[in-house]
Amino acid sequence: MYNILDKIKSAVVELFYKRVFIVIIIFCVLFSILIVRLFNLQIVNGQQYLDDYKLQIQKTRVLQGTRGNIYDRNGTLLAYNELAYSVTIEDTGSYSSMEEKNKELNRELTELIQIIESNGDSIINDFNIIIDNDQYEYSMTNETLKLRFLADVYGLKTIDKLTDEQRSQTAAELIHYLCTDKVYGYGIDEEKNSKEDVLKLVTLRYAMGLKSFQKYIPTTIAEDISDQTMAAVMERLDELPGVNIAEDSLRRYTDSKYFANIIGYTGGISQDEYDSLSEEEQEKYSLTDTVGKAGLEQVMDSFLQGEKGEEKLYVNSVGKVIESASVKKPSAGNDLYLTIDADLQKVAYDLLEQELAGILLSKMADLLDYDRSQTTDAADVIVASGDMYYSFIGNDIIDMNHLKEEDAKAAEKSVYTNFSNYKASVLEQLRSTMLDPNAQLYTNLPREQQAYQSYIVNDLLTSTYSVLISDAIDRSDETYLKWKESETININTYLNYAISKNWIDSSKLQDYMEQSQSYSNADEIYSAIVAFVQDKLSNDDTFDKLIYRYMIKAGTVSGREIAMILYEQDVLPYDEAQYNALSSGSVSAYDFIRGKIQTLDITPGQLGLEPCTGSVVITDPNNGDVLACVSYPGYDNNRLANSMDSTYYNQLVTISSRPFYNNATQEKTAPGSTFKPLAAIAGLTEGAISENTYVTCEGKYTGIEPNVNCWVYPDSHGTLDVVGAIQHSCNVYFCNLGYTLGVEESAKTETDENGVEKTVRVYSSETGLNKLENYAAKFGLNETSGLEVPETDPQISDEDSVRSAMGQGTNNFTTSQLARYISAVGNRGTVYNLTLLDRVEDVDGKVIQTYDSTVHNTVDEVSDNTWNLVHAGMRGVVENNSTVFGKLNSSGITLAGKTGTAQQSKTHPDHGLFVGFAPLNNPEVAIAIRIANGYSSTFAAEVGNGVMEYYYGITDSSELITGTAKQVAVSNHGD
Repeated sequence: MYNILDKIKSAVVELFYKRVFIVIIIFCVLFSILIVRLFNLQIVNGQQYLDDYKLQIQKTRVLQGTRGNIYDRNGTLLAYNELAYSVTIEDTGSYSSMEEKNKELNRELTELIQIIESNGDSIINDFNIIIDNDQYEYSMTNETLKLRFLADVYGLKTIDKLTDEQRSQTAAELIHYLCTDKVYGYGIDEEKNSKEDVLKLVTLRYAMGLKSFQKYIPTTIAEDISDQTMAAVMERLDELPGVNIAEDSLRRYTDSKYFANIIGYTGGISQDEYDSLSEEEQEKYSLTDTVGKAGLEQVMDSFLQGEKGEEKLYVNSVGKVIESASVKKPSAGNDLYLTIDADLQKVAYDLLEQELAGILLSKMADLLDYDRSQTTDAADVIVASGDMYYSFIGNDIIDMNHLKEEDAKAAEKSVYTNFSNYKASVLEQLRSTMLDPNAQLYTNLPREQQAYQSYIVNDLLTSTYSVLISDAIDRSDETYLKWKESETININTYLNYAISKNWIDSSKLQDYMEQSQSYSNADEIYSAIVAFVQDKLSNDDTFDKLIYRYMIKAGTVSGREIAMILYEQDVLPYDEAQYNALSSGSVSAYDFIRGKIQTLDITPGQLGLEPCTGSVVITDPNNGDVLACVSYPGYDNNRLANSMDSTYYNQLVTISSRPFYNNATQEKTAPGSTFKPLAAIAGLTEGAISENTYVTCEGKYTGIEPNVNCWVYPDSHGTLDVVGAIQHSCNVYFCNLGYTLGVEESAKTETDENGVEKTVRVYSSETGLNKLENYAAKFGLNETSGLEVPETDPQISDEDSVRSAMGQGTNNFTTSQLARYISAVGNRGTVYNLTLLDRVEDVDGKVIQTYDSTVHNTVDEVSDNTWNLVHAGMRGVVENNSTVFGKLNSSGITLAGKTGTAQQSKTHPDHGLFVGFAPLNNPEVAIAIRIANGYSSTFAAEVGNGVMEYYYGITDSSELITGTAKQVAVSNHGD
């Protein structure tokens, strides 16, 4: 027994000393730990881990840095960032099929929309399709922009890759494609959902789709939400996978209308913008970035962009973020300081608006139907009340679609009832006319019917739907010319002829033809055209506006009703007394609208009537700094930044006053008599005239045919030297100068009465033009001014030396270019490149870049005497006009200036201009002003006087900016 125990003991001891024993012990310990861990996982915490299975995946999210601020020259804040909260969503789901994905996402988005809207907020509205008159329509009118949008939808880099079918898709067809396509469709039920709900879902699904290539990048559903929306969403987070409330940095602009055309706005980077970047730049940007879309926001984007950061995310098996760790914090962008003086900019803008309102009031007449084509003098063009009433509809100030809604008010319902009946009769008359081969010839039709038929042929069939193939039309064809020029055929004859000549794309008419026919004859095609026209016109806002125009002209829709609707639709704050006065007729619509223009409750920019636009550019002539760059009207860039308000954007694009168009840098017209100082410098320097050259003005220059009238004709200026010619802006003097510049020696000789042989001197317009062009180029008028925002190229006249010398010919310059030129005249020949930029500072206030003045050119060949003569003439313009400049002159400020009037046509008012600088002998400020279609240079001069009174502290801004239309001076043909 002992031996057995001893052997066992010995074996155990032997085993203990063997390595395998150690392994067994370790194995047993590990196995015990595993058993305990499994017990804990499956028994103790099994249900918890089953509910929240943590398969951790690490992802990296890029964080965009805060955008830098923008300040004026004095540190006034113009653009900044504001903390707000947004609702975001990430597609974190794992789906077995596209059908399951669509169903789940649409359910979740529908719930989100309901939550957001029920608390008074709205979802993003940056899709390029809107609902207009219960129909889907593209929000952009520009064809290239529309095609770019279509290319983005189809994932194409360039628009030339679009198929013909894709190019011609209507907005409704595109929505249907996005809802139902088997591969790319969103699975949205168009029958069960209203158009409004379908569009909202498409908008959000499309926004999510733009980021589908990169998971864990949230899509913003709603921005700047209320506390109520935030609380409601937070309560439902467990039911809404991927949804979150995120801190957001929203771009804000102070006093937006004054600076929008300079600063621009921000928005999401487009595929086009990203593709246009260099490879190096693309490394700094991604397709989820917010970038500058216009103005200095775009130009200076690389400086304003903050440095990106990174965040490590840990997500579970269903994509929910369960942990995050900041790896690299984003940093703020640089701050931009401009040369602009914000207060000066605002004063100039307001003065311009008050002046425009005053001009409108002075030219208004209570006429419903006014045919300006019968006017023989542009100065006699009036602003008719009928055009004024229509502008409220034409510029979408009044919402036409609301007229038919259930909550429409009395005047709205009345107008819509009349419109519906009137439109039905118009459509029936058009159908009858189009079907009648013996209908009246176009030339014999009333103007209203001509307008409708022109719209059908030129807009509907040609421009919009390309049923009439523009490139296929033979414009020398006799029948075409009868329709287009002599107007001696009817629409039936023309369209049937177009069918016979294969100018019609019948594929666009398939839905209006007999489906059973494999081949359609001409009669069937024409019937399809008539049906097509009737169908499209039934839901065509532009055509509806045309009908409204003629209803207003006829008094079928009254000015009283239009005025009442302004209150009913809250365009104007409701005033019960005034509303009732309009309703009863105790106040006329004409007087009511005049009163609202007087108080600027209705502005020239809203009305879009001539005049409604203007520009002011103020510079420091000693360095090229731009102190003010005003384009009227402005717009609210806050509504375009961050997520764009597509409806507002479309209104800005279509309104006749063109707020997006920078009138200071992009609109160019003839400079008129503001060009005369330059012509005088050319003439004096080239020896064509001297200070002792006198020309007698008898009211007309007869040196060329046709003769040129002086602006005082039938009066005259008498005999003038160059100083008097500039002061009185004598056309005869400068026509003579233009002629003299063109006189040159020829190869011919002749013998005078004394037998002396002399070289014959002849006039050559080309010679005169070359000399004028040379001096215009010296003053920088052959190039853009150097401004950092888009600027139209100038045009120096290339025809008629005589008329070009007085600022006509084909001279065309922007206000910014005239400002640079007159700055150089003021400082005696140094042409600076203009700039809006002063410096860039980092977040710590360290200057990292400055924008010093740069000289474009110096006009060295001009003598001191020539400068003195030209300056004296310009000083005389101001000194001898006490009506406009009386207070300025009496203060001792020696402003030198030049007015100018440029003719556009007899049916449009002339453009009014003023340029100047002060003080005379040591200028510190220069100014250029244009009021497009402003009738007279007097009005531009009044704005210039007001700006100078403010700049020199002669009159306080509170006296100048009254918030009411200016009582303008009596205008004449003065130049």
